[in-house]
Amino acid sequence: MHELSIAISIVDTVLKQAEAASAGPVSEVNLDIGVFSGIEFESLKFSLDVATKGSILEKTVFNIHRVEAVAECPTCHHLYTPERVFSHCPECSQPGIRLIRGTELQIKSLLVEQNE
Repeated sequence: MHELSIAISIVDTVLKQAEAASAGPVSEVNLDIGVFSGIEFESLKFSLDVATKGSILEKTVFNIHRVEAVAECPTCHHLYTPERVFSHCPECSQPGIRLIRGTELQIKSLLVEQNE
């Protein structure tokens, strides 16, 4: 279950960014995660709950945005949504693809409350 180590890294990064910005409490974190990232979305949600338990991020809402895959055929340059990582181009039937989107794991934004 590598999602727990990913969740811990996300939590550490959020805490460091909030501290560096002298921000108030973090109320929301928006994550972009690609469908071909190798991450199980439900496992990550559970792992984030575990990783934030008892911390200042315990009440933080983590919004996980699923990023669909986009591939480009290296032969005909057709853009399409692949069903698998290894697939054939639906336009020219050549094997091999170049994934343009769908493998990301990114902290897109933080929503913080103002310090008073």
